[in-house]
Amino acid sequence: MLEVERLHAHYGRAHILDGVSFAVGRSEVVALMGRNGAGKTTTLKCIIGLVRPTSGTLRFDGRDITGLPPYAICRLGLGYVPEERRIFPELTVQDNLEVGRRPPRAGTPAWTPERLFELFPNLAGLQSRQAGRTSGGEQQMLTIARTLMGNPRAILLDEPSEGLAPVIVRQMAQTVRELKENGLTVLLSEQNLRFARTVADRALIIEKGSIRYRGTMEELAADEDVRATYLTV
Repeated sequence: MLEVERLHAHYGRAHILDGVSFAVGRSEVVALMGRNGAGKTTTLKCIIGLVRPTSGTLRFDGRDITGLPPYAICRLGLGYVPEERRIFPELTVQDNLEVGRRPPRAGTPAWTPERLFELFPNLAGLQSRQAGRTSGGEQQMLTIARTLMGNPRAILLDEPSEGLAPVIVRQMAQTVRELKENGLTVLLSEQNLRFARTVADRALIIEKGSIRYRGTMEELAADEDVRATYLTV
């Protein structure tokens, strides 16, 4: 579903991504892991078109999307949930969902507000509340729900568990598992190994802009040396 080949990216003179390559299969959940500043967010922003790669190739469902603007990539069925959430605080929860609405796509789940309120019960009673007056966890749920209103075939999640209370993290993990059950492909950037283990099929570890490790979550959990080298603070 998603292919990244020899991806390089710079911020000014800083070489942020150095030949990143990986692939994500259909209905697979892959965790892109690493410390702060390793290149996780830049990788996702390159894929969705917010950062223009210096070189490399990006393919989504077999189509070359390298250099396309974000709106064109989203129209192809790739959704993006930024770490900053970026809700519309003055709009209601319901109106935030309507902002993301797009027609159903053949072969993908058709998301409606009613279905999303079943997926995110915390939001069900907040439909008329201004989004800026909801909690951080509720805003994270709303951002994901708004992205799903676009009926994507794959979704990029940037640090979905960051800064959330443990009970909300557990709910977020259940959400990711349900997305996979609905056939969505998920690439998430994450530092929380416990969270990643509960949702992901495979792990990629990025360090200083290069992929340093590839393996199943079970293999990563069993490899103390890799965790100590690339994931501990």
